[in-house]
Amino acid sequence: MDYQAHWEKIYRTKQSWEVGWTQEIPETSLQLIQSFHLPKSAPIIDIGGGDSKLVDHLIKEGYLDITVLDISVTAIEKARMRLGKQADRIQWLVHEITSFQPARKYKIWHDRATFHFLIKEKQILKYLEITTQAVDHHGFLMMGTFSTHGPDKCSGLEIRKYSEDTLPPLLNIGFEKIKCFTEDHITPFKTRQNFLFCSFRRK
Repeated sequence: MDYQAHWEKIYRTKQSWEVGWTQEIPETSLQLIQSFHLPKSAPIIDIGGGDSKLVDHLIKEGYLDITVLDISVTAIEKARMRLGKQADRIQWLVHEITSFQPARKYKIWHDRATFHFLIKEKQILKYLEITTQAVDHHGFLMMGTFSTHGPDKCSGLEIRKYSEDTLPPLLNIGFEKIKCFTEDHITPFKTRQNFLFCSFRRK
């Protein structure tokens, strides 16, 4: 399947209030990032950030070194237009995550709702290899995936669901778990999606 074409079509044909993952204020992500107690100069990468408003709030909070990676050019163009001149402060990368070759280290790796789209074992192993390369020693990784109580599909694609018993063991070679918890995300059309959030420290 051509995943890039799939996501380009989604972002060309739908507005933010028409897709389930939209958050006006990504409170959980912001709280986890703040809980790491890193300086505002710490480099952060948002995986699958696309048209997410996390970057808006990171700028508002004073973070200085922000990278947004997404498979969709259209999603990034939407975010750049929304941010205006502030978009020049962000490094924007267009990649399918399993082909990403990080050229630098990051202190915070943020992924809300990308990892669960990887359903093949080789995709998952490649993602984990990349995170181990990209996250600096004593850096942090936070991930939000659909929990075992979440939906079976998203945006017409099958996903892989996780629990606290299945997600942390995948990362235990390079990372140690800090905490995991579940919470409901209320979509723009008022349905509920149950997410698992886990944070990790790079060994």
